[in-house]
Amino acid sequence: MTNKACNRHVILSGCSGGGKSTLLAALGRAGFQTVAEPGRRIVAQETAGRGAALPWVNPAAFARRAVDMAKQDRAGLGDASSWVFFDRGLIDAAVALEHEAGIEVSETLAGSARFHPLVFMAPPWPEIHRIDGERRHGFDDAVAEYHRLCGAYDRLGYKLVILPKTGVAERTVFVLNRLD
Repeated sequence: MTNKACNRHVILSGCSGGGKSTLLAALGRAGFQTVAEPGRRIVAQETAGRGAALPWVNPAAFARRAVDMAKQDRAGLGDASSWVFFDRGLIDAAVALEHEAGIEVSETLAGSARFHPLVFMAPPWPEIHRIDGERRHGFDDAVAEYHRLCGAYDRLGYKLVILPKTGVAERTVFVLNRLD
């Protein structure tokens, strides 16, 4: 994968329950390649099996699995000629691993190519935040996670772009306009 291709890899991050997955789905419907959030996929796999690496059972094991899955996701992509959008992904997983196991983000990311310099952050949005079978943490925990993510992306030299609290169509246009 070339550096130019990686520069087409765009991260959607931010507050849990802030509308990232909905935005990702809209970008997919618009014809862009998308990569679903590792965390939700892991929860689905773990709840179908023995459930040892769930964030509410063993958060460190969950974070390790998310890092591994995010690395595999990225390695499986060819050279991108168009935008590829990631719902969370490697850096978010590295931040979770640092929080849960004390492993520095820089250590987890060592040797990984950088993503596009703009990172789109879904801000805390209590009106749409919901707890469900895959997201069991409350709004206060989601806000704390949001602040950890903002700090980490800033330390890594990414430019944070806060998504507006608007409908998905407006958010989609906002993201695409910022990338042009």
